[in-house]
Amino acid sequence: MTAPPAFQLEIPLEQHTLDNGLRVILSPDTSAPVVLVAVYYHVGMRLEPRGRTGFAHLFEHLMFQGSEHLGKMELVQRIQQNGGTLNGSTRSDFTNYFEVLPKHTLELVLWMEADRMRGPQISDAELDNQRDVVKNEIRVNVLNQPYGGFPWIDMAERAYANWHNSHNGYGDMVDLDAASLEDAQAFFDRYYSPANAALVVVGDFEPSEALAMVRRYFEEIPAQPRPEPPDVSEPAWTEERRFIKDDPLANQPAVAVSYQTPERNSAEYYAMGLLDQALLQGDDSALHQELVTRRGITGSVSGGINFLGNMHNAQTPLLWTASMIHDAAYDTDGVLEAFDAAVEPLRAAPMGADAFERAMTKVRSSYYDSLSSTAYPGFGRADLLASFALIDGDALRINEVDARFAEVTPELVHEVARNYLRPDGRVVLSINPTAGADGPSSEETPS
Repeated sequence: MTAPPAFQLEIPLEQHTLDNGLRVILSPDTSAPVVLVAVYYHVGMRLEPRGRTGFAHLFEHLMFQGSEHLGKMELVQRIQQNGGTLNGSTRSDFTNYFEVLPKHTLELVLWMEADRMRGPQISDAELDNQRDVVKNEIRVNVLNQPYGGFPWIDMAERAYANWHNSHNGYGDMVDLDAASLEDAQAFFDRYYSPANAALVVVGDFEPSEALAMVRRYFEEIPAQPRPEPPDVSEPAWTEERRFIKDDPLANQPAVAVSYQTPERNSAEYYAMGLLDQALLQGDDSALHQELVTRRGITGSVSGGINFLGNMHNAQTPLLWTASMIHDAAYDTDGVLEAFDAAVEPLRAAPMGADAFERAMTKVRSSYYDSLSSTAYPGFGRADLLASFALIDGDALRINEVDARFAEVTPELVHEVARNYLRPDGRVVLSINPTAGADGPSSEETPS
């Protein structure tokens, strides 16, 4: 068994819940005179309702179109005029909005976020405009790109049985076209309530002053019942499934291999995090050594747990996936033979002491990296705080991750490898490049 880490992470934070259900997490950091404000709504691609595929993504765009006291894009303009930066994104389990500014602008940012939490100003014209923006984004980033949607959309559609996990949350053209203004208002009323959100402030501020500002601007926003979460459970996989997708824009074949992960917060889930590091992350990983260094099948192997983030900022079920664009001299069976040559030793016996300690060091380093962000100071910390608050109900879990990894043993990693990385418990997706081929592309049935 590995010794507990010599350094125990202790991120300072306060948690509060307003009368309307809004969860507030305050985490001071005086290393720079800036503040980050993030609002996370507990609705993402996985949680949107049937018949509204892409609606969480569409709403991310609509929330920048103005609110009661802010005109269209005025929030963006004010942030930039004050020397700040901002962004937003739609993930599996949440949609987030965040701003980074000089610390003296904290009250302004909180007022603006509260204003749009009260409700965006959406007209038919704005809905049509942003619908077209989203559809064009899909065309540019997925439909007209080689390997567009590979593997994150393509694999989820094939691997999962539950519609909530398998549907294309980036956006389905039919559902987007069918969306009405009434649909948009109903979506906002259902999912954008204070009780379905977490507000995080990270940076150089006084917590008592920040909490007073939060109460001033957010507490009177009307409360709404938190939406009932959908059932996202998945059956266990009992056989290998293979799929082939023709790609008319691709010039080389590609392969992705996915396995189910253990349940979030279980000891096995943390052991899966160590397996990810040992097998897939970095040039010293077993898959890189076998597929890139020894055999030259591919120039790189990528992947991990959670297509749209990391193992800590999504709920399960999740997939552990490895993917690669590979040399055309190898077919899928040849790639899988090399893949299994890297994986099977970890299924056959526990990791040696040196390999285990290396994986432990890497997984802790990866966690610390996820806490930081060079582009948006404070975002990595805010992202994890909001994720732990929304998914687990407790932002303090951010300080427990080190200890949970320290409880993992080589024997547990071996057990998880045997139980989860089985050849009869995986999905294999192959990309067949048809660039220059005659005739239309077609999706093949499972092979």
